[in-house]
Amino acid sequence: MIASGISFARLLCHLRRLLHCLSIVYFHDLFISLFFIYNHLIPRTIHLSIGPTAHLTSIHIWTPLLHRRSKPTLVLIHGFGGDAKWQWHNQIRTLSRSFNLYIPDLIFFGNSRSNSPNRSVHFQAKCIAQAMKHLGLERYNIVGISYGGFVAYRMGLDVATKEVEKIVVLTSGVCASDGRRRELVQREGRDVREILCPLRPEDLRLLVLRTMHRPPVWMPDFYLRDFIEMKYMDQRKERVELLDELLSNGAGVNPLPVLSQETLLLWGDQDKAFGEKVEAGDNKGWRTCTAVGEGAPS
Repeated sequence: MIASGISFARLLCHLRRLLHCLSIVYFHDLFISLFFIYNHLIPRTIHLSIGPTAHLTSIHIWTPLLHRRSKPTLVLIHGFGGDAKWQWHNQIRTLSRSFNLYIPDLIFFGNSRSNSPNRSVHFQAKCIAQAMKHLGLERYNIVGISYGGFVAYRMGLDVATKEVEKIVVLTSGVCASDGRRRELVQREGRDVREILCPLRPEDLRLLVLRTMHRPPVWMPDFYLRDFIEMKYMDQRKERVELLDELLSNGAGVNPLPVLSQETLLLWGDQDKAFGEKVEAGDNKGWRTCTAVGEGAPS
């Protein structure tokens, strides 16, 4: 009887894998991977031991097939709504002409994992900085969008101060005070975890509409359900904990120092989540710029 139960469970597992392979999102994801490879980027996994208790952490990162010393190095850090591939696939062709691109999945996103209980922005920054050190990168620039902007800030502030040359923070509330963050959350009129860690098609649709300058015209529920199953169910508990930590403590330093590196804060003129008042209003000494468009690059 037990053997039958195990066989049935294995059958269900095989059926699930088969359905997964027939998924539209699966093929879309595969196409993006091939596009990265076509642009001379290859996937790597870096294993780290973080902290005094040596928590096991693995960072999945896209790196250049050939690192050219004649080009500067640029690290692209994604936001909360996606992973490395889905966030940056529209930018890699242009950027790879001028930079050696390194594009990691943050911890608990994509294929990056950790058994550490730490959910702070500082921990994320430390993991990415150690991965860059493991790859032998002594100097590099960073672009971080949304949540990635917080991580980029901490890397420049105290985690990789000597290694980071310039920083660009895109559509991120990194400069917002505790009161401003509470104001932004209350303005939504609902639990923001339902939007940033969606479980329903309507929540994912709202996230896309709020964060993309040119959102897809056609977003049927079956595709959004498929996307949620592939991209949001794995490590969802950990991501919710990351979000709770972010909303409570932001970048983890208060007051927020101005970075020693040349830093550009950039947001869209139609940004529905953040704007000039939030970005620059709480801190002086930041270089700021408004671009045409909304939150996420598209």
